[in-house]
Amino acid sequence: MSQDSLHAAAIEPNSPKTLAENAYLQLRHDIVTGKHRPGSKLRVEHLKKQYQVGAGTLREALLLLVTDALVTVQGQRGFRVAPISLDDFQDITRVRTVLEAEALAQSIAHGDEVWESNAVAAFHRLTRVEERLHQGDVGFDEWEARNRAFHSSLLAACPSRWTLHFLSILYQQSERYRRLVLGNPTVPRDVHAEHRALLEATLQRDAKTACRLLIHHIEKTLEVVRRLPADSFGE
Repeated sequence: MSQDSLHAAAIEPNSPKTLAENAYLQLRHDIVTGKHRPGSKLRVEHLKKQYQVGAGTLREALLLLVTDALVTVQGQRGFRVAPISLDDFQDITRVRTVLEAEALAQSIAHGDEVWESNAVAAFHRLTRVEERLHQGDVGFDEWEARNRAFHSSLLAACPSRWTLHFLSILYQQSERYRRLVLGNPTVPRDVHAEHRALLEATLQRDAKTACRLLIHHIEKTLEVVRRLPADSFGE
C-alpha cells in the first residue's frame, strides 16, 4: 500500500482494504484532531484494544504514520505522536508555498477542459459543505476533506509526481495546525472568498495572480497560528 494511495483514501474516504489501512486511517484522524496529543506516547498494548486490532497490525499502521511524519519512533522506547510548534509550522508554510505555487503554475500551463471542470465541481462541493457547516449540519472533518479535494483539483494537471507527493505530506502536516485555529477569531478572513478568487484566477489562466492569491491564502493560516497562546502546542 503506497503513500499516495493512503493519501487519496484520506481525501475521499472509502472502505479500507486491510486492517492495517483501517487502523492507519483511524489513528491518523485521531492524531490530526488532537485526540492523541502532540508528543504523547502511543502504547501498542493500549491502542490495540482501542482500535481492536492485533499488535502486528497496529505496528504496521504506526510505521505508515512514521512515513507521514505524524509519528516518531524512538528505538526500543516505542512510538510517540510527532510534536508541533510555531517554528515547525512556519517551516511547513514556507516550503508549501514554494512547492504549491510552482505546482499551480504548472497545472495552469498543462490543464485542459476536463481539469477546469473538475476544479469547478470541487469548488461547488466545497461551497455546499461550507453552507452546511455554518448551519451546523456537518462537522469540520467533511469540510477538511472537501477543502483538500479542492486544492488537489487545482494542482491535478501538474506533471511532477514528486512535487505532488511532497505536497501531500505537507498538506497533512498543515491540517494539524488548521485544527488548532478552529473558532479562533483573532484574524478576520473570508475563506470562501479566498477560494473563489483563487479559482477564478486559475480558470483565467492568470498564473501570476493565482499563485499570489494561493500564497496569501496559505500564509493567512500561519498569521492566525502565530497569535495562538504558547501552550497551544504543548502536550
